[in-house]
Amino acid sequence: MEYLTVLLMSLTPISELRGALIFARAAGLPFWPAFIVAVCGNLLLIPVVILFCRCIIKLFLHIQWVSRAWDRLQSYAHRKAENVVRYQMLGLFLLVAIPLPGTGAYTGALVASVMDLRLKNAMPSIALGVVVAGIVTALFTYGLTALFI
Repeated sequence: MEYLTVLLMSLTPISELRGALIFARAAGLPFWPAFIVAVCGNLLLIPVVILFCRCIIKLFLHIQWVSRAWDRLQSYAHRKAENVVRYQMLGLFLLVAIPLPGTGAYTGALVASVMDLRLKNAMPSIALGVVVAGIVTALFTYGLTALFI
């Protein structure tokens, strides 16, 4: 049941992989199985976000509060995109890899959508960023020894 919770937490845009790993540590789960579940869960919906973000939003833009929220979200993504444009894939990787609030895989997918990056180009950078963010989070939650056990 705890692994299902880790999976579900890693699927959500708020907690993502970082929150899932913190929960896994608090639940006493071993690092590597929890890490694999969290990474897979965090990456599961990212292609959908990249491919269908604009299509899904266009369906709901006629609703006023959705339109306002989308404008704020797009403004946020454009601010993040400015940092990524210069370095493209490296910038996208760094955006996702830095374990700070608002810099996870979903933000990376949104930035990739705004920048019109192809899935085959964006996904490896996002995936590598998620793995690095997971390792950094693990260092703080599980400790250095967890990576070698």
